[in-house]
Formats: sequence, C-alpha cells, structure tokens
Amino acid sequence: MLCWAAWLPPSAGVRTVDSLGVAQAAYSPFTALSRGAEKTDHFYFAFMRASKDLRGDAEQNSLGIAMNPEFLLLGVIWYIVFLFSTTCHEGAHALAAKLGGDPTAFHGGQVSLNPWPHIQREPIGMVVVPILSYIMAQWMIGWASTPYDPSWQQRYPRRAAWMALAGPAANFSLMIVAGLAIHAGIFFRLLAPPSSANFTHIVDATTPGIAGLAATFLSVIFVLNLLLGTFNLLPFPPLDGSNAITLLMTDEAALKFLNFTRQGFGILGLFLAWYLFGKVFYRVFVFALNLLYPGSGYG
Repeated sequence: MLCWAAWLPPSAGVRTVDSLGVAQAAYSPFTALSRGAEKTDHFYFAFMRASKDLRGDAEQNSLGIAMNPEFLLLGVIWYIVFLFSTTCHEGAHALAAKLGGDPTAFHGGQVSLNPWPHIQREPIGMVVVPILSYIMAQWMIGWASTPYDPSWQQRYPRRAAWMALAGPAANFSLMIVAGLAIHAGIFFRLLAPPSSANFTHIVDATTPGIAGLAATFLSVIFVLNLLLGTFNLLPFPPLDGSNAITLLMTDEAALKFLNFTRQGFGILGLFLAWYLFGKVFYRVFVFALNLLYPGSGYG
C-alpha cells in the first residue's frame, strides 16, 4: 500500500518535491527519559501506538481500543497537529517555489495555511488513511504533496534545493514556537518540566483541565515537528534532504546527482532512511530535550 502510494501515475507538466516524515509516540515510556513529467509524493508518517496500559487485555480488539476516550482524545490531538504541520510544510515548499520563480503550486492554491487546498490534492493521504490507520491499527500514517515544474528545477537547481529545505524549516520553526510557548507556560507557572519524558509528554501541567490539554498539544507539536523535520533532512531520495545537499555541489554536479537519484532509488532510499532514522532519532530527541531544558540532564 505504501509503495503504491509512493509511486502514483504521472501528472502532466509538474513534479512534486519529495519528503517523508515519521513520528511515533506511546503512552508507556517508550523512549522515556529521566531527567512534473512524473509525480512522486511527500510522505508524512505519524505513528501513534497505544501502550499495554491503555489496551488492558492483550486480546482486546481495535474497536475496543477506539472506544477508549483517552485514545480518541489523543488521536484527535495528533490528527490536528498532523494536519497543521503538514499544511505548513507543504505551504512552505509552495511559497519557496513561487519566490524562486515557479508558480505551479501557487496556481494550485497551495501557498496557504488553509489545509483545504492540500486536502483536495491528497484527500486519501491527509484524511482517510490517517483516521482509519489510527482506529484500526493504533498508529497514524498519512501523506501530502506539492507540485513543481521539473524544467524549472533543471534551470535553477539551487532554487529547487532551497525549496526542498523550506518544508523541514517550517517544521523546525513550529517546534521552536512550541518550545517558546512551553517556557511561557513555565514562566506563568502553568507548566513545569517533567520528571520523565516521552514522545507525547515533554512538559507537565501544574493544574488539571485546560493546562493539561495545552501541555499535551505542545508536547505533540514539539515532537512531531522534530520528527518530520529530522526525517525529511536525511539525504536519501525521495526525501527533501536528497535535494537539499545539492547546495553543496556545482550546478552541473547537482543536475547529474538529481538525474541519478531519479533512476528508481525511491524505495531503497526509504528503507535506508527508515533504518538510519531508527538509529539516530533517540539521540536527536534527547538533544532537543536538553536544549529545551538546559542543565536538565535528560538521557
């Protein structure tokens, strides 16, 4: 199913800038820390798994899990953050392309923080699959895409590289905003650094209610965008990083590299990225937490 989604039939006159993101979280302390001519799709994989504590009996079926209010609430939060983060990522790609001289995505209405144009382009990847995968398999997966003119990339490979970087930059920007909001909450004594942290819990609320909901939202925004930004920067096709590294090359070398990476390396690139990401992200997560809370010594 993922391979089918990754290689959709060609669309006329445009190519889509490639990106892939993975986000995983668990209720249990998973990674708990104590203190154009053709079309390729961007993929954002947002995984949310339930812990044994949430599932209770190991033989409980998916419908039973879906009926759990905590599971449903966390799913709604993850979907909202996924939709907003994906929209920002794709909107950043589209804006960077327009500023660089390619109005393809702009004419498609994708230079926008309104998710609707992006949903219209990928309704299955942005609505149907994320919701069904969460309910049926207890994890969330989805994708989105942004069109661009491949002839523009051939003429201006550096501009196309900046366009590729714009998506992860949007994710890291959202992560920074979430971090600033967390520190604002700590300043006003609504939030506090946690004694332990995982992918859905990087800040505590000092009082229940709205503060607790805000703590969960900010945790998910921070971690999901850290995941999306990091994964997309891995230098394997079809990820954004495979285009971004051409900034370190001459135009001639960049074009040769881009042409080479289009020779059917997408699936291999995804496998390599997936493997490497599993090796490095724990350290990235620990590093980000210790930047968020200097001197805390998480890990």
